[in-house]
Amino acid sequence: MGKKKVVVGMSGGVDSSAAAWLLKEQGYEVIGVTMQIWQDESQQALEEQGGCCGLSAVEDARRVAAMLDIPYYVMNFKSEFKKNVIDYFVAEYLRGHTPNPCIACNRYVKWESLLKRSMDIGADYIATGHYARICQLPGGRFTLQKSATEAKDQTYALYNLTQYQLSRTLMPVGDYTKEEIRRMAENLGLRTAQKPDSQEICFIPDHDYAGFIEEETAGNVPPPGNFVTKEGTILGRHKGITHYTIGQRKGLGIALGVPMFVTELRPETNEVVLGSNEETFGTVLYGDKLNFMSVPELEGKMEVTAKIRYNHKGAPCTIEKAGDDKVFCRFHEPVRAITPGQAVVFYDGNIVVGGGTIL
Repeated sequence: MGKKKVVVGMSGGVDSSAAAWLLKEQGYEVIGVTMQIWQDESQQALEEQGGCCGLSAVEDARRVAAMLDIPYYVMNFKSEFKKNVIDYFVAEYLRGHTPNPCIACNRYVKWESLLKRSMDIGADYIATGHYARICQLPGGRFTLQKSATEAKDQTYALYNLTQYQLSRTLMPVGDYTKEEIRRMAENLGLRTAQKPDSQEICFIPDHDYAGFIEEETAGNVPPPGNFVTKEGTILGRHKGITHYTIGQRKGLGIALGVPMFVTELRPETNEVVLGSNEETFGTVLYGDKLNFMSVPELEGKMEVTAKIRYNHKGAPCTIEKAGDDKVFCRFHEPVRAITPGQAVVFYDGNIVVGGGTIL
């Protein structure tokens, strides 16, 4: 039987470069692929931003592939990215939610679309440079395990991969720290060894989310409205709900003599609720669009640790079903800024139980 064939998603960064090398060392037949998903912007912006998906990434990935002596292709996924990531991102903001587009991109573009195309060309697996580990439990189910380095762990952004996707995926850098990966790339002479990590949302390099949404909707965005207290007392005027997110303090454009934070967005009345820092804390949330990994579904109550945003350390809580495709989560201690639209991901130690979208 011939060597197993794996398509490595190469973003032009050090992690995916190292992943390709590691898999080649392990004896796989490796093919490098960069996904073209939104790259239409000016060359100058690309030079400044780099990013995980810019055109400069293609050049870096191509050179690494040549150095590793592996075939390399650029595949166009622009329509899938527009539909599953950009359109979703805009729609969620218009609903007063704060979405996580990287999670949508992982599930529907980097996995669903790339995996299908890779299988079509005869690959056995796809691989990425994510800091996470895939394991198969005694009962046969596949799940994610946190990477060797907690500081860089990326399991939160991968919680909604399906059993089939996990069974066809390799994540070789999950066993290493970032420092080890950079050292490895340095020793190999890879040009990406010291390339900085991409930050924020790749398709909004200037971080002006509200401006991007306005452009995408041709100006059809919620108008200015009132800042209010939770009881409804008017405090001033806001610029439109797409400019705000739960827990935000900076950039409110209102001075009230005491620090104020966004505690709620009310799209139905076009109001932004402000309150004290204490009022940004809560103990309960509901989630939907559930995906379970280590268990087929939730039965009864379960004690887990939940992360409510990418850089959240996680907090102990109890979860239980709350109807079809809904979960109820009660934290043992209050947590800050439970934000509708963000993911809530449940862990049992280092193992991903599953997760969903905060309502």
